[in-house]
Amino acid sequence: MLILLKGGRLIDPLNARDEIADLWIEDGRIVAPPQGRQPDQTHDVAGKIVMAGAIDIHSHIAGGNVNTARLLLPELHRTARPGELSLATAKWSTFETGNIYAAMGFTTVVEPAVAPHQALQAHLELSDIPIIDKATLTVLGNDDFLLSLLRDGEGPAAIADYVAATLAASNGLGLKCINAGGATAFKYNARTFGLDDVVPFYDVASRKILEALQRAIQDLKVPHPLHVHCNNLGVPGNVSTAIATIEAARGLPLHLAHLQFYGYGDEGDHGFSSAAAALAAAVNAAPNVSVDVGQVMFQQTVTISSDVLRQFNGVSSAKPRKSVIYDGDANGGGIVPYLYRESDFVNAVQWACGLELFLLINDPWRVFFTTDHPNGAPFTAYPDVFALLMSREARAEAAARVPQDALAHSTLPSIAREYNLNEIAIMTRAAPAKLFGFKDRGHLGEGGIADVAVYSPDKDIAKMFRAAHLVFKDGDLVVRDGRVAHYRWGKALKVNPGYDKAIDRRLAGYYERHFGVSHNMFAVPEHILPHSDPFQEVACAQ
Repeated sequence: MLILLKGGRLIDPLNARDEIADLWIEDGRIVAPPQGRQPDQTHDVAGKIVMAGAIDIHSHIAGGNVNTARLLLPELHRTARPGELSLATAKWSTFETGNIYAAMGFTTVVEPAVAPHQALQAHLELSDIPIIDKATLTVLGNDDFLLSLLRDGEGPAAIADYVAATLAASNGLGLKCINAGGATAFKYNARTFGLDDVVPFYDVASRKILEALQRAIQDLKVPHPLHVHCNNLGVPGNVSTAIATIEAARGLPLHLAHLQFYGYGDEGDHGFSSAAAALAAAVNAAPNVSVDVGQVMFQQTVTISSDVLRQFNGVSSAKPRKSVIYDGDANGGGIVPYLYRESDFVNAVQWACGLELFLLINDPWRVFFTTDHPNGAPFTAYPDVFALLMSREARAEAAARVPQDALAHSTLPSIAREYNLNEIAIMTRAAPAKLFGFKDRGHLGEGGIADVAVYSPDKDIAKMFRAAHLVFKDGDLVVRDGRVAHYRWGKALKVNPGYDKAIDRRLAGYYERHFGVSHNMFAVPEHILPHSDPFQEVACAQ
């Protein structure tokens, strides 16, 4: 079918376009204007804004922690209909996830933390998310096999082979490291763990783990840099850890996740302040570093993390007063409900800190839009964050409602910058595609997949981004005026780096000795998943 989107404002930063123009779609791809042919379907989008489908690089939408949170908080569930599983109609079910993302114009979402041994369950769950494409980041950094390789002085080649074999088995798009060594130290009763602290028994510092994994990703030419959850998350004064982690990258590509949670100083009467200005300056000075923010918004949410040490330390702050902390064979996890309150000093500082980072980091190609769903806020809050970034007046109105002594420890009131639509498109479309090595999405160029979002301009920016006028996924019209019009099933994106298969023999012996099962038991074979041809490979650099 030949489809014409006629007369919209095309905003396509990857191709340096911001103009009134037509957009043509055929067979799921964006095509050049055909000569002498009439469209089978025409959509008059004059006065509308046309962008590529949005890409969320960091949102917890599947896996063990997500499902544990659902079980812990049944009050957020709708009543199941007869014949359905108890969580099938949960507010944050897999089905609702796809619908809501699509309604906002998002067509690709990355789940950033899947333990290798939970990869099959995560991919089964992702398969049930309709409409959008998905991907996972595989978690390493606290696992016995890796730490033993480092303790025993194995070289970079062995570590790269192990990383590649794990990515291949788990069908991951990239690698995540969460508080490197911290979860293992927690098993030895550590309650704090910094960048230069040493993991008991393995005699390996957190810094060394990060360096080894970062080099492995470089050697394997995986497009996405090592995705790092730093040490000391949420701790006053932790800005020094984040800056030290940036320096430890030694100029190699590195991505720091949910940066807001490391942007804290320890100044003032409360011993808690925003250090976003210093952290933003460090990011600005390090072109090898990209970040996502993890913006806090004022509402009920639940924090979920494989940083079991941090979550254990946060149990006393749970609202409502219930939580789950579990130890695992590597990271374990923690589920702690939390209510961010507008009247709370600490929460106000966190809110301001995130906005400062968005506004003080100069390069929109290196700062990415997230709330670390659901940790800072549910992803349904994205439109409200867009409004705060695009309007100084909206920020001032919101800032007037928070404790003013919190703002005294922030630079937010002095920042005049307002994001424009091109910068929003960079941060949510073009830059994420570049970060993950996606050649086929994040832009409106010829040959790209027809993932397209059309918005109706509105003075109410949040309203505009909450309900897209039209959304196309692979050329299918899936959303009309914020409501799903057509269901389809997307792909799971993955990498497949080459490696020396000798590591498979070593892993086979390791699993037989320690688990009594084949290491293939934890792989994700295509035939188990419910849809045919479920994966799409993203090429590693040649």
